[in-house]
Amino acid sequence: MEEDSSADLSYFRRHKEAFKDYWADKNYSRFIKRDKPLPSWSSSDVEEFIASDPIHGPTLKTAREAANYSAVGSVIGAVSTAGFAWKYSKSLHGAGLSFVAGAVFGWTFGQEFANHWLQLYRLDTVAAQVKFLEWWKKKTEGH
Repeated sequence: MEEDSSADLSYFRRHKEAFKDYWADKNYSRFIKRDKPLPSWSSSDVEEFIASDPIHGPTLKTAREAANYSAVGSVIGAVSTAGFAWKYSKSLHGAGLSFVAGAVFGWTFGQEFANHWLQLYRLDTVAAQVKFLEWWKKKTEGH
C-alpha cells in the first residue's frame, strides 16, 4: 500500500516539474518586473516582428485580430444594453451601469466568438506574445 502512495507522489512531482518547465518559457515577469520598463512599441514594430518571425508572427497577427473582434463586441454590447436601459427606464445611472456591463459582456462574447472563428484554441498565443517581447527587448536594448 505504501508503494502505491510513493508512486503517486513521484507522478505528481514529475507533473509539477513539467508544469513549471512549460510555464517558465511563458513567463511575463521578466518583462514586467524590471528596473527600467521596456519602451513602448507601435503597430509598425509589431508588423515588423510578424514579418520577421515565420513561426510566432502569424499567431501574433491572429491574436491581434481577435482583439478587434473583442473591441467590436464591447462597443455593440455597451451601446445596445445602455440604449435598451435608457429606452425603458430613463434612468441615467441605470443606463450607465448597463453601458459598463454591456461592454464587459460584449468583450467576453467577442473574445469567445474570435476564439472559435479564428481557432485560437489551436494556437499558443502566450508564447507568441513572449517571443515578441523578447524580440522587442533585443531590438531596443541592442542585445
